[in-house]
Amino acid sequence: MDPSSTLFFLCDLQTRFRPAIYGFEHVVASTNKMLKVAKVQDALLAFRRFGMRTLGNIDPAVDLDSLGPLHVATCDKTLFSMLTPEVETLLKERPAVKSIVLIGIESHICILQTALALVAHPGKYATYVLADAVSSANPAEVPFALAQMRVAGVIVTTSESLAFQLIRDASTPEFKAFSNVIKEEKDTTAKAVEALIGRNSLERSVL
Repeated sequence: MDPSSTLFFLCDLQTRFRPAIYGFEHVVASTNKMLKVAKVQDALLAFRRFGMRTLGNIDPAVDLDSLGPLHVATCDKTLFSMLTPEVETLLKERPAVKSIVLIGIESHICILQTALALVAHPGKYATYVLADAVSSANPAEVPFALAQMRVAGVIVTTSESLAFQLIRDASTPEFKAFSNVIKEEKDTTAKAVEALIGRNSLERSVL
């Protein structure tokens, strides 16, 4: 992976969903870790809000303000897939993008439909879903959604694994700052992995 050709899609991390989504706080924590990684490596990010008028804004715990020009768009749509006409235009304006990373909710609805649309897209995007940065209201839905995505050609991985794929080389000038992020987020990473991936034997068997 190359940070310069990678775009993060962050889906529906709105405050109104907080009480309904299993492990929402862990999804936000993993998201903020990846925002730090993106800043170190200058990767771009786009956000989607679902039904903004009724469901409100992105949760203030998501550290949007620190992103600066890396935050390329916040789209308001009712389509479950993030691949709306507005996002299609965003992608056409950025032909260098080859990899797209999905974070957010819900795994079996918006994340799934976005991932399936991306792997079928003529742009042939390498599509990644971070298993410790997605969730659903019903956690039993998640492993089946991830399994379906994997069969379709989506790369299901973890936030830390993908972060190291982006940095690639410990000799790069960015590695010290990157390493500091990984160390700072060690406990957060462990809690998110346990809560969102290791919560039951069914999910482990499906994955």
